[in-house]
Amino acid sequence: MPKDFLDLEATPERLHALADARILSPDAYRRALHLAVATPSRSAWRTFLSTTLMGLGSLLVLAGVVYFFAYNWAEMGRFAKLGLVALGITGTAVGAWRLGDRPAGQFALLASAVLVGPLLAVYGQTYQTGADPYELFIGWSVLILPWVALARFTPLWMLQLVLINTGVILFWEQRMRDWSASREGQLALLLGLLNGFAWATYEHFANRRVSWLQGRWMPRVLAIMAMTPLLGAAVVFIVDSDDRSLATGLSFLLLLAALGAIVALHRHLHGELFLLTLGSLCVMTLVNTAVGYFLIKATHAEELTLFILPLLIIGEVALAVYWLRRESQATGVTEET
Repeated sequence: MPKDFLDLEATPERLHALADARILSPDAYRRALHLAVATPSRSAWRTFLSTTLMGLGSLLVLAGVVYFFAYNWAEMGRFAKLGLVALGITGTAVGAWRLGDRPAGQFALLASAVLVGPLLAVYGQTYQTGADPYELFIGWSVLILPWVALARFTPLWMLQLVLINTGVILFWEQRMRDWSASREGQLALLLGLLNGFAWATYEHFANRRVSWLQGRWMPRVLAIMAMTPLLGAAVVFIVDSDDRSLATGLSFLLLLAALGAIVALHRHLHGELFLLTLGSLCVMTLVNTAVGYFLIKATHAEELTLFILPLLIIGEVALAVYWLRRESQATGVTEET
């Protein structure tokens, strides 16, 4: 389902294209251009600053709670520790229930979800349960799952995904005793699949016009989280000829598939230059790695490699900038005309 024309951002290039096509009259074009590039109103700035400061203040308060327990750990009894954290969770949960879907209520629920972690940590340290660190993060993510599912708040979903990623990494380090390049490749593949699934799911429901999934910061972060481990495994596949595994090979193929998906998504959204830039960086990394590996292994010319690679990088950056500008003009002007 292609994106609706009215959902596109009103950029000056698109407005100029509409004026050239005589869809907009000169007066309407000037008015639309003024609205497109106008400075936000005072109320918009007030809303932005209020939300930003509220989020920053929430993070600082949560960090203060963690440091409070760390500093006063020896002086506090077990019931005081557990009681204070439980009181904080109860207060923020009640505040989220009373405030509803407003930003204050959403940040209160985020604070409740974050405080579950210190509660588990305090309980584990007080009673010495012997739980491994990965169990803390997995249990944390399971306990806050109902809040995450009901909240419709993207930062809370991001917290859930970060907890799962952390739990998987810690589990891999503690349970996979034979830590080798193949194990690292398997972990990279697993993280790429996990985060890639989250990214694809977000894009699917955003395409279905789910209202709270229309922001673009979340899928961009998910794309970075999905492609970074795949890129690392792909680099290992290129340079480590003695230990190329099925996991690193699959990661390489999945990375290429993700690059194709980025181009398709860019066409569908009529402009997603951030993901195109991310894809360009991945391609440049792969090309530079392959060229450097060939020059060093095949020709054994380290000095020549140090001379060629900077020139190659300069050429790649120039080509990437030219291509991104061309894509920006194509999606901003050509497709609307």
